[in-house]
Amino acid sequence: MAAPTEQKVEYAGKPLPEVQIVTNRLLSAETTEKLLNALDVIPGIRQINMTGESLPKTINSGPGKGYANNHSERRVIVVGGREVELRYLVGAFYIELEVEDEEELEVRLDQIKAACNENIEHGYTMQVGRYSKYRPTLHDFRSA
Repeated sequence: MAAPTEQKVEYAGKPLPEVQIVTNRLLSAETTEKLLNALDVIPGIRQINMTGESLPKTINSGPGKGYANNHSERRVIVVGGREVELRYLVGAFYIELEVEDEEELEVRLDQIKAACNENIEHGYTMQVGRYSKYRPTLHDFRSA
């Protein structure tokens, strides 16, 4: 009987720490823009994902179905010199950090806390962990 061969696992890299920031209230487009610009200057941030209440282009249900959704918070914001279409009332941020050790992680967390304290008026909670996938799972293979 032949010995099983070891397969090298290939994925996007090592699981980097993520910071989850959940705001106590949904943020306006102006506040979201200020916070993202404050976070943009912090070194070591690999990516920022945002979630929240969707603001679709057209109304999806009810008597106004199909009409344009002229919501004042659905607009283009400027982050780091780039224009970004804001399609959500943002309520949570997932910030992936590229750090080498615990000391660097603590420094980045302090910088992120300072940016949040300066820009989020009604409070937030912040946790460190891993909240998004960093390699394919069985579900990815089954749905393909």
